[in-house]
Amino acid sequence: MSHEIILAFLFTLFAGLATGIGSLLAFFAKTTNTRFLSFSLGFSAGVMIYVSMVEIFFKAQDSLVSELGEPGGNWLTVGSFFAGMLLIALIDRFVPKSSNPHEPKKVEDMKKNGTKDPDLLKMGVFTALAIGIHNFPEGIATFVSTIQDPTVGLAIAIAIAIHNIPEGIAVSVPIYYATGNKKKAFKLSFLSGLAEPVGAVVAFLLLMPFLTETMFGVIFAAVAGIMVFISLDELLPAAKKYDEAHLSIYGLISGMAVMAVSLLLLM
Repeated sequence: MSHEIILAFLFTLFAGLATGIGSLLAFFAKTTNTRFLSFSLGFSAGVMIYVSMVEIFFKAQDSLVSELGEPGGNWLTVGSFFAGMLLIALIDRFVPKSSNPHEPKKVEDMKKNGTKDPDLLKMGVFTALAIGIHNFPEGIATFVSTIQDPTVGLAIAIAIAIHNIPEGIAVSVPIYYATGNKKKAFKLSFLSGLAEPVGAVVAFLLLMPFLTETMFGVIFAAVAGIMVFISLDELLPAAKKYDEAHLSIYGLISGMAVMAVSLLLLM
């Protein structure tokens, strides 16, 4: 197994396990650091948007144009980009709103009172499943990006890891509140994040044998679409809900700037 493939699995595992960090924060932090979450989620969105529109999209376009020529390659790049958006939009469409994993929750929600509410257990389990469904294409995106360019793959893995932290809180809060069992809440939160490396395994088993230059271009363009959709539909709205004094926008700009400088230094 090549160095790039091992690295791709490690990056994807790192991104997925960040849900466990969110779960631990929910257990041990007394209050939610909303300033940190607002800035971090904005930062994550900035990284994803910049790397998608400046790096990933054009690498996909170069691959497809070199294989199919100018008109066909350009059209297929754009079509694949919006197909990636459509895929993640359909996933969102079929996830119940009440179980939306990107609905911000705070550590304080876990400490409202000592009573157990069994009705919340169902919501917590559905939230864990919803996060697993969302994380699956993110795992494919991280894996494929790392295979092509480890620098881009690392940037995406870090950005996804940041946005998985509040998702871990979103799973842990209702499950703990429903059962009073920290171990059960952490376990479900941890398992929901494992959908990312499962996505990487699927990409390795099903996509790698057919990864021609054309196939790579299509997948990479779709990855760009997925990343932009996640940023605009999930990260930025969540960042604004935690927002204090425009921190989410400062985080967005900082993420773009860090990604821009990183790409320039590694050119």
